[in-house]
Amino acid sequence: MKHLKVLFILLFACVLTTSAQETICNEICPTSLPAEMVVVGAERTSEYLPLLKGKRIALLSNQTGVVGFDHKHTLDLMLEMGLNVTTIFSPEHGFRGKADAGEHVKSSVDEKTGIPIASLYEGKSRMPAKETMDRFDVIVTDIQDVGLRFYTYYVTMVNMMDAAAAYGKEFVVLDRPNPNGMTVDGPILDMKLKSGVGWLPIPTVHGMTMGEIALMTNGEGWLNDGKRVKLTVIPCKNYTHSTRYKLPIAPSPNLPNMLSIYLYPSTCYFEGTPVSLGRGTDWPFQVYGHPLMKGYDFSFTPTSRPGAKTPPQLGKLCHGVDLHNLAAEDVIAQGMNLEYVIDAYRNLNMGDKFFTPFFDKLAGRTYIREMIMAGKSATEIRAMWQDDVKRFKEQRRPYLLYPE
Repeated sequence: MKHLKVLFILLFACVLTTSAQETICNEICPTSLPAEMVVVGAERTSEYLPLLKGKRIALLSNQTGVVGFDHKHTLDLMLEMGLNVTTIFSPEHGFRGKADAGEHVKSSVDEKTGIPIASLYEGKSRMPAKETMDRFDVIVTDIQDVGLRFYTYYVTMVNMMDAAAAYGKEFVVLDRPNPNGMTVDGPILDMKLKSGVGWLPIPTVHGMTMGEIALMTNGEGWLNDGKRVKLTVIPCKNYTHSTRYKLPIAPSPNLPNMLSIYLYPSTCYFEGTPVSLGRGTDWPFQVYGHPLMKGYDFSFTPTSRPGAKTPPQLGKLCHGVDLHNLAAEDVIAQGMNLEYVIDAYRNLNMGDKFFTPFFDKLAGRTYIREMIMAGKSATEIRAMWQDDVKRFKEQRRPYLLYPE
């Protein structure tokens, strides 16, 4: 009887574990079960240690470059293995991930290791100087991306691939899952609108990992002058594009939980308008509003805080819409949803003053703004990019490392 009780308890525990694995958690937490099942590239040390031994290494990473339950940074892991890391490159938000979006971050020294940090967000140039490039033989990238054309980490990686190709350096990507990897949506970028928030001819939601983007960039000749870089990708294990991967670390200050990451493809467009998307609140990218919007019960007031020092509509009472209680699966199913932007546009009745030039850069096409102003619905606009999605899915197929 005693053994039967023990068996029942073990079976019950298994049921609970399975249930927990299938639940979409809105918080980014270190013990998320689906994330434990995936082995990220940085954890596969036996795969990349032989590639890096005896070489001078530059590590392109930030606060997301961690492994294990204790969140050990890949930099510390490399040093423990006796690898010679001579330089750290930091992307937008800095090596520790605390700077505002687009904020200039000064080069410095990592306090823990004494290794120099070369910021790629210090000035106008995103390319390192020759004296910096001379310090190493190989660039290793380990950054958690979120799978959007306007999220800048892949842009930084591609710029570093350009630098590696120009200086004859090797390039290694320690791959990580894409939390929006289940979706391909939005128009392919019109390269006339190329900018720091849109660098490659890919859809808004491209559904690829950093490793896959690197392979496609190399394979399609998208580097400067069509050059190729000597590229190695260390893929994840136990990951597919349909995996609901929960990030163990927030990828940037204003994407604090999984719902913000799932809503990001739809609410980021408010960055190109006067409407607040919740920067400076507890729900960035999960609410939207403006002091002059009418007919809403929900309101919020953006404040200055780390990662959002001067948010839009700072200190002003904004009226609008609360999205932070939406079910994650419902948001994922919506894909790139323009209904929120259209709602705010119609409510404010500002005409073309609603849009800044930044909106077209985020959208990647001018027709989205033009169709909104012409009174078209989100469904009508979505129909415009379906051929782009179909064409891109075929184009990217040779570069996919994981089942769809």
